[in-house]
Order: sequence, then C-alpha cells, then structure tokens
Amino acid sequence: MQNLPTFVLVHGAFANSFSFAPLQAELALLGHRSVAVDLPGHGFEATYPEAYQAPQDLDAHATEPGSIKGVTLADNAARVIEALERAKRNGPTVLVGHSRGGITTTAVANARPDLIDRLVYVSAWCPVDLNVGDYYTQPEMADVDAGAFAAALVGNPAELGLLRVNFRTAAPSALAAFKHAFAADLTDDEFRTFLNTFQPDENLDTGTSADRAQATTWGLIPRTYVRLAADASLPPAVQDRMIREADALTPGNPFEVRTLEGSHLRWLVHPKPAAELLAGLVRP
Repeated sequence: MQNLPTFVLVHGAFANSFSFAPLQAELALLGHRSVAVDLPGHGFEATYPEAYQAPQDLDAHATEPGSIKGVTLADNAARVIEALERAKRNGPTVLVGHSRGGITTTAVANARPDLIDRLVYVSAWCPVDLNVGDYYTQPEMADVDAGAFAAALVGNPAELGLLRVNFRTAAPSALAAFKHAFAADLTDDEFRTFLNTFQPDENLDTGTSADRAQATTWGLIPRTYVRLAADASLPPAVQDRMIREADALTPGNPFEVRTLEGSHLRWLVHPKPAAELLAGLVRP
C-alpha cells in the first residue's frame, strides 16, 4: 500500500465533499485511496439557517450571516495543504480539482509543489493569462447563461460578504437554467438529487494575478486536464483555451489531455468512467 497514490479531491463552488462519494466508491473498488476535502465553510461547516428551510423566508435569509464570510483562497489552499501533508506520509499524491476547485488546486500547487505528484483538472478553472472573472468576458464564455444564478441570488453579496443562491427554489425557469448549465444529460431525479447537495453560500475570493499558474512551482508538476465534452457552464472552448495557455507557459511540461463525455456533473453521478480514467493515470 505504501506506493499507491492517494487521490485528494477538491470540490467546486457551492459543493462539498459529499458529491465525491460515488467516485470514491469506484476508486476504492479499483484499489485506490482517496480523500475528499471540504474547503472552509463547506460540508458540515456550512450555514443552513431556518429561513432556508420550507416554507422559505427569503427576506430573512437575505440578511442571515454565513460561516463562509471572510474565507479566502489562501484559507482554501491551507486546508488542502494540510490534507496533502498527511496523505504524503503514505506515498504519492494526486491532487484533483473540479470546477471552481481548480482555482484552489492551482494556488496549492504554486505554494507546495513538493506535496503533489500529479495535478488533475476536471473541467476546472486553471487561470493562466487572466483572472477567473476576466475569462467570463471572453468569446469562449459568450454562450454561458449567468441567468440561473442571477434569478436565484439571495441578498446583496457586498453586504453579506458572500454569494448566496437559493438552490431550493421551485421556480421552473430557474430549475431549467440550472439543469441546462450543469446537468442537461441527467434525469430530472438525478439533477434534483444533486441540486439538493449544494449549499447556499460560497465565498467571494477567486484570486488575483498572483494566484495564476506559476511556471517555477506549479509548472514543475506533471498534469492532466480532463475535458468534459458537453459542459455548458465551463464550455470546452474555455477549457481548451486554458490548456493552451498553460502549455505555452511551460512548453516542456504540457497538459496530458483526456476527454469524458457528458455535462459538468455527469462524471460525479455516473463515476465509473472517471474512476477508470483516474486509475489509468497512475497505473504502473
């Protein structure tokens, strides 16, 4: 067991370690260790006030304090580094980031490349030339509909100090927008089940230019980018752009690129292909 890698899994926005449970089961059945990290303010550290329960009181919910207020990208990175330090005692580590978790993955790799034997981004943000917010102004993101979050946004982010979304909405237009963005190829039951694992709050810190991939640290680690071919929230065009930018930053250490069919969430709901792909990356 000493030489088997441990997969350290980093979730995306509004998600938590729970969403990785099916993937971890598949990895275990293939003989691999894994640990899913809850970033600060996520999982059992999240805030679910009574106003978020049914019947909802969205006016009250709009002003409720949230535990994730003030959490920074540095806090996220520190949480993952702590897990990597412990996992590294048992052998190699593979750091896997999904969606917004890629920002944390990059920050960790910039800070502690010695703890990581391979980086894996699964349709994840890997900012290189731009800050994450600036990518949203680029042509590759032109077809992304931000209306799903705008319609379900609760409260004023500037006043709350966090992003708050009502994922328990029953508004047909919001549900349709969420499904299109994240899970168009899932059944309605699968989609709603996953939606009910989302937590309402997310922190505001997506990093600065200092948190983009750094050639002298991040760029030394072998890396894989797993494209999700039908992702409507992080489209293949922007995934491919970040791959190109990263490869230009460190041409001697380019991304190994793989592709999985499906939407932003399908690989987590039906994880067998993803588990087999990940296992293949570390097979002797």
